[in-house]
Amino acid sequence: MSKRLGKLILAASIVSGGMLGISQAPTEASSAVKIMLDGYPLSFSGDPVIMNGTTMVPFRSISEAMGINVTWNQATKTILAVKGDGAEAIRVQLTLDNKKALVNGTATPLAVAPQAVQGNTLIPLSFFSQQFGATVGWDQTARTVSITSPREKMYTLAFYATSSFSEVETIPRFNSVSFGWSRIDENGKFATTGKAGDFQFPKPAGDINAETLVLDAAEAGTTPYLMVLSGDTKGELTKIIENAEFRQQAILDMITTAKENHFEGILIDFEGLGLTTDKTLTRSAFTAFVKELDTATNKEGLKLSLALHPLNSSYQGYDYKALGDIADELIIMAYDYGTKGTPEPVNKINEAILLALEQTDKDNLILGINLYSENADSVSTVIGLAKRYDLKGIALWRLGLISSDEWSSMQRSVEFRQ
Repeated sequence: MSKRLGKLILAASIVSGGMLGISQAPTEASSAVKIMLDGYPLSFSGDPVIMNGTTMVPFRSISEAMGINVTWNQATKTILAVKGDGAEAIRVQLTLDNKKALVNGTATPLAVAPQAVQGNTLIPLSFFSQQFGATVGWDQTARTVSITSPREKMYTLAFYATSSFSEVETIPRFNSVSFGWSRIDENGKFATTGKAGDFQFPKPAGDINAETLVLDAAEAGTTPYLMVLSGDTKGELTKIIENAEFRQQAILDMITTAKENHFEGILIDFEGLGLTTDKTLTRSAFTAFVKELDTATNKEGLKLSLALHPLNSSYQGYDYKALGDIADELIIMAYDYGTKGTPEPVNKINEAILLALEQTDKDNLILGINLYSENADSVSTVIGLAKRYDLKGIALWRLGLISSDEWSSMQRSVEFRQ
């Protein structure tokens, strides 16, 4: 898991006041100036400053938020910012107090030279944005700079339920799809059939059936996961994770079903753990269950993914640190904080990501997005947080709920598979 110095500056600078309509004194501390990245405030190690109409920001803060690799050379007082690899890489070199930058070796003028102010190296925000593809705007009344990051390749996972068929043609656009066709029933048993409303294998519709959907996904290069869902409303999950016999039988049934139906991985969505039980015991029991399942999936060449309640939820039965060391990926279900059907509070999503990053590596984390709650505007902000923290990717709940406006918005933020 790499620890690359942060996500760079994908962006940068707003150039001069002429472009943004800024009309300030030659040098003005911009404590009153806010900077929004993809619709959410961007924090800085020091205050932005406006110099001769150009917004100057601490390069370290920008680099960590924008996904561009940055190197500081103390001896030469230069910053090297690199985005991409090989021939397509963009390389920008800035030098303190020098009004010329090098962009892929070509000298380019700056409105204001990079400055050292109170221990921070300040760079012109708009210049970087132009070089790395971000777009910027200025709201004079609110004294707010807005930055929209460019489209970015990300790992994408979609959830597919029995009512998701209306968007089946989109499956090849995702890296993986989790088919929600199995569950743990109220008796603590693995099940793929049941009464209406249960998570179960869909009935055939003409030539289309569960097997063809899974095989078609795999043929298109999309990894098909068998999702196993359950809540602990009647203690069914506690029954499994705390009972060795139940655990072993459930794992055997999951593996058998996955192999017989051509799935390439198993995604566990065990919800509600740790609400009323002893948190420490529940976390330990669930981790032990996942370890046993991991051993079994590894033997069969299956991937293992976990969908988990966020660490700032009421459910505290999930040890992110231990689970991150076991599973191939952790999906943070950072939703259901507020009123159903309305956009989730972004500050809570941001907090959930930060708490998860304290426990496990960003390359192992996927941000879950509930499209029942989000809209075309809010979904781009949530995706922006996944990009800001350089998470592995995003997981969309679910196919069948995505409006045309939401698709358009997401495609401006994410470069899906073609």
